[in-house]
Amino acid sequence: MSARMLVVNADDFGLCHGVNRGIIAAHENGIVTSTSLMVRWPDAVEAADYARAHAKLGVGLHVDLGEWIYRGGEWAPLYQVVPPDDPPAVAAEVERQLADFRRLVGRDPTHLDSHQHAHREGPLRTIAEKLAGRLGVPLRHVTPGVRYCGDFYGQTAEGEPLPERVSADALIRCVETLGAVTQPRSPEVVELACHPGFDTDGVETVYSAERALEVQALCHPGVRVAVDRLGIHLVKFDEAPLAAAPTKT
Repeated sequence: MSARMLVVNADDFGLCHGVNRGIIAAHENGIVTSTSLMVRWPDAVEAADYARAHAKLGVGLHVDLGEWIYRGGEWAPLYQVVPPDDPPAVAAEVERQLADFRRLVGRDPTHLDSHQHAHREGPLRTIAEKLAGRLGVPLRHVTPGVRYCGDFYGQTAEGEPLPERVSADALIRCVETLGAVTQPRSPEVVELACHPGFDTDGVETVYSAERALEVQALCHPGVRVAVDRLGIHLVKFDEAPLAAAPTKT
């Protein structure tokens, strides 16, 4: 296997029908190899049905504790599932979402991450690390040997639009940078995150119009040419030689 291994992971599978269609298009016609399922949303059933029938698409759990928006100089919740600073509530919700994932998909997730990277701090960090260790799967930002790249994203940190960041040219530059940084003998795996989709079907979310632009870029023939030219091997997480995230006790 090539040492240049790239997982192209689409977040938010199951959020709504339009996002599902965009992720499926970017997998079937583009470079997406993996996705992260939000099990709480009604269209998670549709997403899981597709995942069960298409084993080439890796599927992880996108832990969903809420979504926040930047307004008036501060972050405010669009919705909140449980208080993120309540460890027992967070732990119970994570186990509930894992159980729903298993019921819907019929297997364990190939990886773990979270909506808006909520697991990078607070109780969810420790809980997610323990779960990843228990399942033997990688956890975004934590597992050694996996470098996360979030450069392909059409907004600033405060939610201002940056459509030029999700063009085909921008994605090609991103792929070229990843190909140059990953050395031929390095065991490093890179995760390139993306958020493709079409319309968000009335779902209130901070990331909407940019999703269709991502689909176009991910499916652009020039992107595949760049991947092939650089010798990058597109993989799922369960195809890469990865250790699980370290278990916290």
